[in-house]
Amino acid sequence: MQKGMNENNVLEIDLLRLIKALLDKLWAIVLCAIIAGGAAFGLTYIFIEPTYQASTQLYVNNNGVSVGNTSFNISTSSLSAAQELVNTYIVILKTRSTLSEIIEESKVEGITVNQLKNMITASPVNSTEIFEIVVESNNPKLSETLANSIAKVLPKRIAEIVDGSSVRIVDYAIAPKVRSGPSYSKFTILGMVIGALLCIVIIVVREIFDSYIREESYLTSAYSVPVLAAIPDVNDSKSKSGYYYSSYSANEK
Repeated sequence: MQKGMNENNVLEIDLLRLIKALLDKLWAIVLCAIIAGGAAFGLTYIFIEPTYQASTQLYVNNNGVSVGNTSFNISTSSLSAAQELVNTYIVILKTRSTLSEIIEESKVEGITVNQLKNMITASPVNSTEIFEIVVESNNPKLSETLANSIAKVLPKRIAEIVDGSSVRIVDYAIAPKVRSGPSYSKFTILGMVIGALLCIVIIVVREIFDSYIREESYLTSAYSVPVLAAIPDVNDSKSKSGYYYSSYSANEK
């Protein structure tokens, strides 16, 4: 028997029925989450190449320097001004001429200026006069070589552009022993969440648009008419001791 709209032609959603349907299909939700998580892990492992990060740190001596006609006179207590100066040096780092010189210094073949630019991230360390340069690539030795080439080239490039500047190397880069990405656990958890959500959506949609009446209570709640009779389910354990089940069993024999 099919369900219909109520008297006001409004589709009613029984939240308790939806929750019951989700609990009944909990095994399916868990199974979908496990399958999707395993698929996400496998795809990440096969198709996403591991990356490695190597970093070097430089110290900026920012007392009385000037860029062109603009002068900076920065005290050690003026961290916001020091931050601006560090940002200036980061811009110099990512210029085409600086990157070309870094590639030449590293003696790495087959890498372009744009590729190197996308491999580099630089940021101040806790808003101090020290800034960190991180190189990320698919080869740990390549990351180390490029980061140390930056540490050699950048101080000279800054000295050529910024009068009175002094940039010193705080720490050289070393070849990383562990990968920086991708995060297998992150992709696996994300896959499990997506798989579980998709399964929940499918269950909810099927339950909402299920047009069959399976419970007598739906008729009494949706329509203001009494239920005159109901056909018992002979397969229901509660009906096996009744008259209808006995007659049904006798006819089957």
